[in-house]
Amino acid sequence: MRTAADPSTGRPPPPARRTRRTRRARRSAPPPSWALLGVLLVVLAGVLFVGAYANAAFVPDRAQHDDGQDRVPAEVVNGGPIVNAADGQNRSYRLPTRTVALTFDDGPDPKWTREVLRVLDAHQVKGTFFVVGSQAARHPELVRELVAGGHEVGVHTFTHPDLTTLPGWRRRMEYAQTQLALAGAAGVRSSLMRFPYSSHADAIDDRDWPLVTEAGELGYLTVLNDTDSRDWALPGVDAMLANATPAGYSGAISLWHDAGGDRAQTVAALDRFIPLMKERGYRFTTATEGLNLTLAAAGVDHQVTGNPVASRAERWQGRMLVWAVRGADRTLTLFGVLFVLVGVLTVGRTVLLLLLAGRHARRRRARDWTWGPPVTEPVSVIVPAYNEKEGIAAAVRSLATGDHPGGIEVVVVDDGSTDGTADIAEGLGLPNVRVVRKPNGGKPSALNTGVALARHELLVLVDGDTVFEPDAVRQLVQPFADPQVGAVAGNVKVGNRDSLIAKWQHIEYVIGFNLDRRLYETLRCMSTVPGAIGGFRRQALVYAGGMTDDTLAEDTDITMALGRAGWKVVYEERARAWTEAPATMGQLWKQRYRWSYGTMQAMWKHRRSLLDHGASGRFSRRCLLFLSLFGVLLPLLAPVIDLLALYGLFFLDRTATVVAWLAMLAVQFLTAVVAFRLDREKLGVLWVLPLQQFVYRQLMYLVMIQSVVTALTGGRLGWQKLRRTGLRPTVRAGNG
Repeated sequence: MRTAADPSTGRPPPPARRTRRTRRARRSAPPPSWALLGVLLVVLAGVLFVGAYANAAFVPDRAQHDDGQDRVPAEVVNGGPIVNAADGQNRSYRLPTRTVALTFDDGPDPKWTREVLRVLDAHQVKGTFFVVGSQAARHPELVRELVAGGHEVGVHTFTHPDLTTLPGWRRRMEYAQTQLALAGAAGVRSSLMRFPYSSHADAIDDRDWPLVTEAGELGYLTVLNDTDSRDWALPGVDAMLANATPAGYSGAISLWHDAGGDRAQTVAALDRFIPLMKERGYRFTTATEGLNLTLAAAGVDHQVTGNPVASRAERWQGRMLVWAVRGADRTLTLFGVLFVLVGVLTVGRTVLLLLLAGRHARRRRARDWTWGPPVTEPVSVIVPAYNEKEGIAAAVRSLATGDHPGGIEVVVVDDGSTDGTADIAEGLGLPNVRVVRKPNGGKPSALNTGVALARHELLVLVDGDTVFEPDAVRQLVQPFADPQVGAVAGNVKVGNRDSLIAKWQHIEYVIGFNLDRRLYETLRCMSTVPGAIGGFRRQALVYAGGMTDDTLAEDTDITMALGRAGWKVVYEERARAWTEAPATMGQLWKQRYRWSYGTMQAMWKHRRSLLDHGASGRFSRRCLLFLSLFGVLLPLLAPVIDLLALYGLFFLDRTATVVAWLAMLAVQFLTAVVAFRLDREKLGVLWVLPLQQFVYRQLMYLVMIQSVVTALTGGRLGWQKLRRTGLRPTVRAGNG
């Protein structure tokens, strides 16, 4: 084996890389970790459920009703805004004259609650804040600020539902979870309850009254209001002042909001309302302080505590609830960001493919385009084989009878097969076929043996299960007319297209492999010459160090080494070879796991070349960038689309969700049509593309996830022998 100079510098090549003497233990590809998938799905489902619940996705809209007041006690309808329905006594209370309790609903809000607090603190007034439990869990620091500042907090349910539409267990859960949110945020409980959409005492009807009695039985005081600023309607500051001002000098519980929208008018109105009421001789209290003043005036020796201290167990449970809600929110936010990222990557990849791959195809089809003078040098074809008895005869015969004018030598390297592969190859009796037997040492070892024994300078490396079209070898070596070309990737076709899983792989080969190779050749960053059909210039292969077993994807490893060495790696679409794709999900799993894991190993192996100067650095930065974005990141993040689609169908706008999902499918379909047109394939098979989204993609997700999880283990795979049936396509000079 002779060496050659660098094609760009003319300098002698560096010594070939040596295969490591100490091999790490090889193992088979692990089976799909359904337990891992199950755990991930359960965790994600739980997170999405918590997020949906905290965002009130299960809450029905407010339904207007007027059920009469036949069952509501008159003393409640005509009474005050604080109702105690415990023990069936149905007492109601008003605040003393010239007394106002400012109450705020729907918070806390990180912006407007603090604005309201700023005004209250400026006027030295304490308020009562009826918090939504989910908001309290999201912003526990605000609840702590309220309690530490002497303000009062009450229960306004966890998700702000119309309680009249919920069963009793759901209502009690709404109350209990809000209590836990208060305990987790500020270490307190609350004895005050305000129902969403509630109003004055005289508005309680027969449908509302059971809520009041139930709350009383649970130990709550129901707090309604005397005056409603109606700030939620944004009527203007003057209108708010008029709405909130009590008649005469009567006491009042006044309703305002510190969340739920733009509360700038609320803040401005409060800043005027408080001084106006003080000028009229009013004092400001919290709801329970006002109630205690009323009780004291009536001679009742009882003090109501609005925010008793929560127990230690309640505080811990509350913290876990806070963590769950905040974690779910952050996960949903992350999913939203990832969804946008996946969309950008998908659209960006599609645009690049349509522009650059299309330009590549048009340039190749131009009448005056050529690689250069016809290449007629003899070719050596290396066929590493391990237990390939089903297909070795068809593969070797297709290679040996190729129409390359310079002649074809076929070297079959039997790597310790136990099924008679070598005997079958020898039994063909073809004069230009040599069979070499060696102990099992792995595919890189078999390839290097074949290269060392090959007689010619142009080499074609072929998998033992691949059938070449008659002109494939001739077409594959034509790019070597360009002296800068070091390797050529051929066009791999799926031969067994009858089953659904094979059709999916056929689509993937045309789109994901052949179309991508057009793009990568244009950008000078081809990452893989496929093991099924690849041509190499011997001097380039030797310069790059030959095949190694450093990774599970020796074809990717050597291709990246060639690119770093400055050799051009191109794609020849006319050189077609047919392979039998895995026929079962288990076989497909083994193949794709090896590919994915091996690609990651190759990326890691060549990572330091990112900082190289010259051709090595330029190639590595392009190649590793595209592999990272489109080979690892995009497949790894693609499940976000399906997860959010499911989430949207249940919890968001279904129409918008379906439209978004169909838009992504349309982008994929457009890419598929372009790829099939460029490869001159029939479009009829694309009817299975939508089905691919529901089964095939999920397996690919799991392949990528498990590959990433195990990437740091350093595990090694031996020959990944797939079970072959011997099915072969009808190979002809035209496209099949």
